[in-house]
Amino acid sequence: MIDASVLVGAGRGALDLEAAAATLDEEDVAIAAITAAELLHGVHRAPSPAARGKREAFVERILAVIPVLPFDAVVARAHARLLAQVTAAGLAVGAHDLAIASTAIAHGRRVITRDERTLVRITGLDLVRL
Repeated sequence: MIDASVLVGAGRGALDLEAAAATLDEEDVAIAAITAAELLHGVHRAPSPAARGKREAFVERILAVIPVLPFDAVVARAHARLLAQVTAAGLAVGAHDLAIASTAIAHGRRVITRDERTLVRITGLDLVRL
């Protein structure tokens, strides 16, 4: 699964998504539903109509080619388990990151990310850092 940090980096020109993808094993790529929401939120926060149009075109291209994994009952069970674990450990993990981790774990996926702060705290999450 691709995290928003990777896609935002690519959208800003800070990361060559094709070159990054070439370094990964052949596997199905997807994004979590919350990642789609994060990207769409960025569209609505654009500082100008021109920037909004550019962001919207980029996000819609992503949504057209990368499947979105839903937050369903299976993911909800993984989410509840992870939330209990991080709470018991006293860790601060944001709701979106927890939803991404839960989706990845429920679907047996690795998370491809540029995040070095939050996702690394989640036990059992298989991360690929770019």
